Amino acid sequence: MASLNISRLTMIMSITFFVLIIVGSANAQLSTNFYSKSCPKLSATVKSSMQSAISKETRIGASVLRLFFHDCFVNGCDGSILLDDTSSFTGEKNAIPNKNSARGFEVIDNIKSAVETACPGVVSCADILAIAAADSVAILGGPTWNVKLGRRDSKTASQSAANAGIPAPTSNLNQLTSRFSALGLSTKDLVALSGAHTIGQARCTSFRARIYNETNIDTSFASTRQSNCPKTSGSGDNNLAPLDLQTPTSFDNNYFKNLVQKKGLLHSDQQLFNGGSTNSIVSGYSTNPRSFSSDFVAGMIKMGDISPLTGSNGEIRKNCRKAN
Repeated sequence: MASLNISRLTMIMSITFFVLIIVGSANAQLSTNFYSKSCPKLSATVKSSMQSAISKETRIGASVLRLFFHDCFVNGCDGSILLDDTSSFTGEKNAIPNKNSARGFEVIDNIKSAVETACPGVVSCADILAIAAADSVAILGGPTWNVKLGRRDSKTASQSAANAGIPAPTSNLNQLTSRFSALGLSTKDLVALSGAHTIGQARCTSFRARIYNETNIDTSFASTRQSNCPKTSGSGDNNLAPLDLQTPTSFDNNYFKNLVQKKGLLHSDQQLFNGGSTNSIVSGYSTNPRSFSSDFVAGMIKMGDISPLTGSNGEIRKNCRKAN
């Protein structure tokens, strides 16, 4: 009888321990209602700030969306891209993929300030960036989704990780698929998320080699781009061109129509429609905007789940540019 009671007690303790593990891991997951009680005005605060920023400069929506990509692709979505360099580490802002091109930091600063007024010390910079990216897509005419939240901010950043982790505009299809796969993102996610290039602009240095040296490019499109991007390196390097020729400030599926017509601006863009395994996905999105929108949302949610800091990891930064 005593041994039976002991075995029952052991079983109850085991079940309790198991439940605690499950609850603990669940608490460490992201959720769409993470701040519903601690910061109920969060969504409205971020959205009004993004609407104001985009009304002043439409391009900033694409810039903020790009910041989120470049954050998540380097050690997860942890706000590390927002950190300024310090004496103890060289951050990501001056990594090759970001230097002289990553922008929108002031917008995130402004949103953080507004959020701190509404609910001090509660919301991470990583989450603010995730919400701002989603708002940018919606404000520019793209799909909407409920952003999963609960990320905390990293205390450090890595220039070398940014150099290694963010796909270059010169990447081929194998390099793109392998990098996305390493982060748990599928080939479909790769193509759908590349559709973010339906908004925004690129610098001449990013597409010069394509418009002068490549053959899988529409000749009139190449000539148009050459007019504002001289062949000589160092001349007009920072001159800009829209990633989507038709509607560079509207989130739509024209990016994919351009690829079918060999009018992808970046080498990495046109690689998605160049006789490879992703041709059929591009063709589908070019004729079915609803399919693109739903797959883009799914890809954004998956990307937002990459290695978040949760629970007691990381911190809630007071200032997005520096650790507490």
